[in-house]
Amino acid sequence: MSLDRPSIAVVLVEPAGPLNVGSVARLCANFGVDRLRLVAPRCDPLGEEAVRMAVHGRSLLEAASRHSCLAEALADCRRVVATSGRLDAPPLPLLPPGEALRWLLVGSAATAAAAPSAAPAAMAAPLALVFGREDRGLSNDELLQAGRLLQIGTGAAYASLNLSHAVAVVLHELHGLRSAGEATPSPAGAVRAEDPGDPATRAALEASLADAEELLLEVGFLYPHTAHARMAKVRALLQRAQIDEGEVALLRGMVRQLRWASRRGSP
Repeated sequence: MSLDRPSIAVVLVEPAGPLNVGSVARLCANFGVDRLRLVAPRCDPLGEEAVRMAVHGRSLLEAASRHSCLAEALADCRRVVATSGRLDAPPLPLLPPGEALRWLLVGSAATAAAAPSAAPAAMAAPLALVFGREDRGLSNDELLQAGRLLQIGTGAAYASLNLSHAVAVVLHELHGLRSAGEATPSPAGAVRAEDPGDPATRAALEASLADAEELLLEVGFLYPHTAHARMAKVRALLQRAQIDEGEVALLRGMVRQLRWASRRGSP
């Protein structure tokens, strides 16, 4: 990983097919992706079939980290793109691959140019590409852990893609953008006004949301039976805004002060 080329992690959620897992490891090697993360795999990622399909991606397969849930796999990531084939009311807008992947790549480079002292931390956070289950994709809760949702255009007659085929399409598009230098800011290090900075890590945002939910339940704004749905709307709002680490700290500080005041019984 170089300072102008942040690490990219491909994240597979509950993959069930060892052939797919092995094929994805090979694709990661093909396209220069250096991290593979597996969330609660439903097959043996190091079984004979997976290893046979990985070929020269075997080292990536063997080094793949395993996680109990998607939040754990994304905790150190700032910019996350999740893939979705759903058309029924997705929680965030669905974007074509090029648009979603440019967002994934551009922010870290813009941050590095605008604030070089912050660049090491920004570049150390992997960029994540999340792919869902072979049979049912990602849930709404999982999609809401991404900053952008990517949908691959297909023919209307049969829109479902095999997992490894979807990964191949996305990584090919990503490789083209990286090769064309679309992860770098404007010439001479200038940063365009529309270039976004990097959002907070997923771990920081989730901790802030957990604090907020606890307070809102305590003061009666949320009720246990509707809290999940209401907080999903708050999460979607913050995901659209893509708030940064300082803004997350501000929100968390406000929540903690409000909790202190409510428990003390004074304004």
